[in-house]
Amino acid sequence: MADPQWLARGFEERRPRLTAVAYHMLGSRSDASDAVQEAWLRLNRADASGIDNLSAWLTTVVAHVCLDMLRQRTSRKEEPLGVHLPDPIVSPWPPTQPEHEAVLADSVGLAMLVVLDTLTPAERLAFVLHDMFAVPFDRIAELLNRSPAAAKMLASRARRRVQDTPVPDTDLAKQRDVVDAFFAAARDGDFEALVSLLDPDVVLHGDGGTARANVTTVIRGAHEVAGQALMFARLAPFVRPAVVNNAAGAVVVRDGQAFSVMAFTVTRNRIAGIEVFADPDRLDLVTADLAGGES
Repeated sequence: MADPQWLARGFEERRPRLTAVAYHMLGSRSDASDAVQEAWLRLNRADASGIDNLSAWLTTVVAHVCLDMLRQRTSRKEEPLGVHLPDPIVSPWPPTQPEHEAVLADSVGLAMLVVLDTLTPAERLAFVLHDMFAVPFDRIAELLNRSPAAAKMLASRARRRVQDTPVPDTDLAKQRDVVDAFFAAARDGDFEALVSLLDPDVVLHGDGGTARANVTTVIRGAHEVAGQALMFARLAPFVRPAVVNNAAGAVVVRDGQAFSVMAFTVTRNRIAGIEVFADPDRLDLVTADLAGGES
């Protein structure tokens, strides 16, 4: 029988990666935490002496739990009406070393997670595990009870769905310059400057949850998004720069609480996508993120 302390240490060493896998699979930080906790419970019940590769075993268990959760969402038709953004991962600007550093380091933008939400559970598992976490197709095939060729086909199908998602510029400081210029133009009421900073095909997704239905929307096009930005210029004094899912973003903070999060996809020095997360039922996570980063 394996040493319980060795198992506990091994699990904790792998927790950040397991959490990252679950977050990319589910887009929900609470659900990701539940999936990782379930993996720990299953590890305690298993005959660990027969586990040759603990990392592979735990990744497989977490992926299987996530797959079941995604299938349950589909069967219960839990997807809400209108726009539903995944939970953002936020840290203060300039970049720091938050507790969820490993998840943040592996994270993709909210725009990508929105597209991942449109995939079938099997497509999402194949794409996330192989393309993002380098899990071989033979292991993915076992999870899905399909052939490796079928697993490859699922990942390829998912890849085609996500290929049009704008890819952020790699320089975080340059992203920050563009985002800061956007807020400066909005604050000054400079419509033309706003339009010049936006990609002509920019898309804005807003998720206000059930409490802020007026924020739940999709707006397309530079002129339309610029007009929306001018409407919310009054919030400019409350905007704090932040890192949102490993990209330049911002948080609107009022009375010490996060009021909304804005995630930007900056591509070729223009803003190609904006995600406005303003669901009050889930913003406590953001407030906690910022408090942890400032402690």
